This record gives sequence, C-alpha cells and structure tokens, in this order.
Amino acid sequence: MTDDLTEKIIAAAIEVHRELGPGLLESIYEEALCYEFELRGIEYKRQFPADVIYKEKIIKGQIIDIIVEQKIVVELKSLSKTPEVALAQTISYLKAANLKRGLIINFGMKRLVDGIKRVSL
Repeated sequence: MTDDLTEKIIAAAIEVHRELGPGLLESIYEEALCYEFELRGIEYKRQFPADVIYKEKIIKGQIIDIIVEQKIVVELKSLSKTPEVALAQTISYLKAANLKRGLIINFGMKRLVDGIKRVSL
C-alpha cells in the first residue's frame, strides 16, 4: 500500500539516515526522525502507550515508538538485520492502537531502503 503520508515518513527517514548513517542507538534515530517530522510539519506522537486486552483485562506496558497523524504506526530499529519478531510486534501495535498501517524502519542497514517494511492489516 502506497500513499502520500507513508511516502512522507519514508522521505523523512531517508533524510535522517543520509545525515547520520547507520550505527547509532535507536533512541537517537527516534529523536532525529521526530525533529525531521517537525521540520516537515508532520504530526506525531512519540512513545505512545498502547494497552493489550486479555480476557477483558487491560494489560499496560506496551509502548509504540511513534504514531504519525493518528494513522500510521512507526516501529524503529537500529540493527544490522531487521529481526523477524519486528513484524509480529508491529502487527500487535496496530491491533492495540486500532490502526491499519505501519512501517518498520531499521536505521542499522547500510542502505535504508533495505530496512523499510510496510505493514497493513
């Protein structure tokens, strides 16, 4: 699924990766990406709590890296290879936030385009 907002998020991430390169902590990329969103006028929420419901019990503790414009979950990584669990994690975040679209962005890759995965429910 391609749309303007997803493309804007990816463009911002590419700019961050171009400036910083791979090899930094995930928290640094998160801070830089959020600043890039501000520069581009993209609304976001950072470190967003998302509850899990288990047999009608609310369980707290799940934190989504970034939600963009209340539409897209952005899960950040900074690893040499994107772990397979990142997909399951992002899907659980989408369900918890009641959203349909997500992006996994792994800033640890040499070429950022190799570290971007679109996720949709």
